[in-house]
Amino acid sequence: MAETLIHPSAVVDPAARIGEGCEIGPFCVIGPEVTLGPRVVLKSHVVIAGETAIGEETTVFPFASLGEVPQDLKFRGERTRLEIGARNRIREYVTMNPGTEGGGGVTRIGDDGLFMAGSHVAHDCHIGNRVILVNNASVAGHCVLEDDVIVGGLSGVHQWVRIGRGAMIGAVTMVTADVIPFGLVQGPRGHLDGLNLVGLRRRGASRDEIHALREMLGQLGQGSFRDTARHLAEGETTPMVREVLDFILGPSDRSFLAPHP
Repeated sequence: MAETLIHPSAVVDPAARIGEGCEIGPFCVIGPEVTLGPRVVLKSHVVIAGETAIGEETTVFPFASLGEVPQDLKFRGERTRLEIGARNRIREYVTMNPGTEGGGGVTRIGDDGLFMAGSHVAHDCHIGNRVILVNNASVAGHCVLEDDVIVGGLSGVHQWVRIGRGAMIGAVTMVTADVIPFGLVQGPRGHLDGLNLVGLRRRGASRDEIHALREMLGQLGQGSFRDTARHLAEGETTPMVREVLDFILGPSDRSFLAPHP
């Protein structure tokens, strides 16, 4: 069994649950309802509060704050939680807040993510696996980021927005509407600028699949996203195209980012 190492200057509540092989560095503060999975590493000066669970082999760098109360004026101290998956890298000054009663009560982070310095995940967000938030990217409350999403530095995602699997948001972009899977979005007021071709190729998409996605995107740009998607979905069998169409036709109160005219 691996030894757990806790620096003498760290303040760890006796009620906190600390997994085997954890390393808790100098001046960390760990609250009573915190659960650390096996081999979690807290470098130093990390604050973990509230009902927060962190999965195995996640590393948290100095001055991160995880599980403190949401930045939501409607929050009244209700019991909510933050769940962080395994093998995440959470860099300096990252903030992640728990859920709120009105948003389902839980903020959930998947596995194998990279959250670079100064990035923020707000209350009630659901973040998938292998997501990357680049330096100072911020995700507002109630957002859904599916697997393999990348959000560029200094970008902001508006509350309630959904970003589909494999989409990429360029740097210094404001995302105010839903983004289709595999989409590429960039610009001060983000618009859909094609497909995330680099991401698709990295994930092994074939030339035929990419061609089918491009053809679908061209047709989507000719009218209402949902009406066109509903028409295209009839008899569509290409899995990646079907995923995009299902995403568009899924439950959402927001519009979609469209190609720039």
